[in-house]
Amino acid sequence: MARDRYGHRVYHAEAVRRLVFLTRMRLSGMPMRDLQHYISLVDAGQDTVPERLDMLLEHRDIIRRRIRELTLSLAATEYKIATYGGSTGPDVAALDTATEL
Repeated sequence: MARDRYGHRVYHAEAVRRLVFLTRMRLSGMPMRDLQHYISLVDAGQDTVPERLDMLLEHRDIIRRRIRELTLSLAATEYKIATYGGSTGPDVAALDTATEL
């Protein structure tokens, strides 16, 4: 592994992109075994693109379903908070916009 003049490891941009992608997939709930299989497909080359695409399309459907479920759960939680006289606070989108500043 290459190192800079301070002894810190230097990673190639491709390795960083792969790590970011894998981290996001893991955060989205993709099982480790699926991630390992996906990486083995990537390493196997271009012939595996159709299988990788199928995996990602299926995972996208899972993510979308989870987002819908979480949106319903959030609405129910906010309803109960309001019922008890609490404030539901700013919308998540508003928080995202505020952090971009």
